[in-house]
Amino acid sequence: MTDKRLKNKMVDELFDAILTLKNREDCYRLFEDLCTVGEMHSLAQRLSVAKMLDQGFKYDDIVKETGASTATISRVKRFLDYGANGYRQTIDRIKKKKSKK
Repeated sequence: MTDKRLKNKMVDELFDAILTLKNREDCYRLFEDLCTVGEMHSLAQRLSVAKMLDQGFKYDDIVKETGASTATISRVKRFLDYGANGYRQTIDRIKKKKSKK
């Protein structure tokens, strides 16, 4: 279930814009304009943490590999286990895509 605080016209328009992206280069161009380098690294780090948690890595290994704090890892784990299912759905789709290669 999506958090109702998130939903509004501007967020809908942002997601509609993201859905128009056709390839990785399009993503780089839009997100370079939308986000700071730090924000992009934080988003990428959280996804990496979620993937590593899904693979059964221990917190210490995740800290070493990603540089994420244990607080970030705990937060990602909580959302991976009890969130809106976004991490789970995305990780499963990434796995499926990789298995087709």
